[in-house]
Amino acid sequence: MLFAAAQAGTGTAAFSGRGRIGVGMLGAWALVILHLLVTLALFAYTVNWYVLLALMLRRWRKVIRQQRQGPGLPAARQAWPAVLVQLPVYNEKQVVRRVIQAACALDWPRERLTVQVLDDSTDDTPWLVAAEVARWRTQGVDVQHLRRHVRHGYKAGALQEGQKRSQAPFTAIFDADFVPPRDWLQKTIPYLLADPRVGAVQTRWTHLNRDASLLTRVLALAIDGHFAVEQAARLWNGLLGNFNGTAGVWRAAAIQDAGGWQGDTLTEDLDLSYRAQLRGWRIAYLPEVTVAAELPADMRSVKAQQFRWAKGSLQTARKLLPRLWQAPLPGWVKLQATLHLTVYLIHPLMLASVGLALLQLPLVPAPQPLTAVDLALFAVGVLGPLLSYGAAQLVLYRDGWRRLWLLPLLLPLGAGLAMNTTRAFWQVLRRRPGEFVRTPKRGAARSLGEYRLPLSWPVLLDGLGGAGCAVAAWLYATRGHLAMAGLLGLYALGFIAVALLTLCGDGRRG
Repeated sequence: MLFAAAQAGTGTAAFSGRGRIGVGMLGAWALVILHLLVTLALFAYTVNWYVLLALMLRRWRKVIRQQRQGPGLPAARQAWPAVLVQLPVYNEKQVVRRVIQAACALDWPRERLTVQVLDDSTDDTPWLVAAEVARWRTQGVDVQHLRRHVRHGYKAGALQEGQKRSQAPFTAIFDADFVPPRDWLQKTIPYLLADPRVGAVQTRWTHLNRDASLLTRVLALAIDGHFAVEQAARLWNGLLGNFNGTAGVWRAAAIQDAGGWQGDTLTEDLDLSYRAQLRGWRIAYLPEVTVAAELPADMRSVKAQQFRWAKGSLQTARKLLPRLWQAPLPGWVKLQATLHLTVYLIHPLMLASVGLALLQLPLVPAPQPLTAVDLALFAVGVLGPLLSYGAAQLVLYRDGWRRLWLLPLLLPLGAGLAMNTTRAFWQVLRRRPGEFVRTPKRGAARSLGEYRLPLSWPVLLDGLGGAGCAVAAWLYATRGHLAMAGLLGLYALGFIAVALLTLCGDGRRG
């Protein structure tokens, strides 16, 4: 994010011969210009946090007040519509019984509620599912255990297969680690009944294990920021947003009209959301209706989840951006949608910034002060997301101010994940489809046990990147470039912390 410009006087003295501009000087200025371009690209993403924050704040109180007086269901329960609840499952024995219990206990007329457990598991999860399904069927719940022989299309394929077996007009979806409250359908279905152009309703995630470790506390800040700022800003202001893959309910007609669930990206939820919105459907967002879920329990799980989200988002961008820019939408909407779909380009740009800083090191002959422009860009880049995440805590929780001290920890975590996300970007460039790697869930168990993801070679990149940035930070500091040294020190801290957490554990205290 930080651009250290080479000043003309020192550059000429160092890189020019007698009256001639040397190759070294041209190389130095080429690096300076490239660094500036990368900084400006990053600035475009980070400054947009201020835009989203302003859009959220101007609508928050009004929309919350309206939703508290929102539509209701018909007084007669026999007039309530049929609802399908889908629970996609893949090797989730730690949590599968809990989600089945929560789904079957939803307060909805039994004759109008169907629960599908879409079980693609390859371990002993199906035995647990079968027993739980049998128990609830004896209590009069229409709960089905659906198995596929081939996991084609991953989660999207399972959801699409389940859709073919139901005629219900509405479909709610919960991942295996989510626990919907009993009245969840009563709070969401009315919005689909009240407006025929609402294709989906998204509710907010809360956290079952926020206080499990320092890592989960920081991750909770990021999730809260997304739901309080990004979702509200986009979905309440006529912009394109997304269904988050779980804790939401779809109109079956909208799924069908948009082309159904498709498994050609790793973010089938984002893909369907944009296809549906390009067909004219809207997504309603209800932040005061919540569903508790688990945060990733260790760094390996965090990296797997972020890799999947990054790769899937960029796959969706490649798939849908041409259609988006041909759609009859305002330019402002198209711009915001483009920033949304390509947001994970931030991490490759961050690595490019670091790489250019390292390349400039041999070409810096003397200390140079940080220019006012550099300082302003850096401050804006850092403060935009932090202000948004801080605002999210304040609007969502009465005691949100107690967690503001955690905000600075988001910086090294974001920097430390840059290597991981850039690998996802590289695979998208090479058009490698990739596998849908589930995020392991702990449930009530003390550890992830056999489901902890194996250690992989990219942790070496994190460690080497951290060591390289640490050395470069020291060299910049000895030459008087304290601002650049501080930036590289931040990356060094992030890379090393991510590497150590990947190697050693889940960040739990004690």
